[in-house]
Amino acid sequence: MILTISCSHHPQSRSRLLAQAAVKEVEQLHQETHFLDLRTMPLPFCDGHCSHEDQRVVEAKKLVASASGILLAMPIYNYGVNAATKSFIENTGQAWYGKPVGILCAAGGKGSYMAVMPLIGSLMLDFHSYILPRHVYATGDQFNEDQIMNGELQERIRALALDICWLSRALVERERTN
Repeated sequence: MILTISCSHHPQSRSRLLAQAAVKEVEQLHQETHFLDLRTMPLPFCDGHCSHEDQRVVEAKKLVASASGILLAMPIYNYGVNAATKSFIENTGQAWYGKPVGILCAAGGKGSYMAVMPLIGSLMLDFHSYILPRHVYATGDQFNEDQIMNGELQERIRALALDICWLSRALVERERTN
């Protein structure tokens, strides 16, 4: 199952539009998918102590652990990923171990395209996640209120969906043969 996580709490989130488009692409590839919208599952911020015991965090860990691959859709604020994304990963920690991860970002401008690097580094080093080298970075001019208006952006989402499905299947097959 490919888990797609929308990490924005904004009602008109562009990163949520990216996540929804990615889910459709994964479904067209006949891959099981699950959409998790953090707006409807608000988690406590990670405090390194009791937040891990919160029932919503326990449920989120189970979802991440059960996924064969993860697509993480997030907004970029002030040249960095939003706090909800970081806290979600901190709260669910070890469930990310060995998972393939694809990234979708929505930002106001073109200057923040490397804002995900610290997050990617943490996923790779802390949890040995396989980060897809292709990621989707979209700017405001590629959207029209509640829809993606750019064909090239849609093609990049399709390519990311192909990659996450391929890598997740390859890793599951490798586990079966070992």
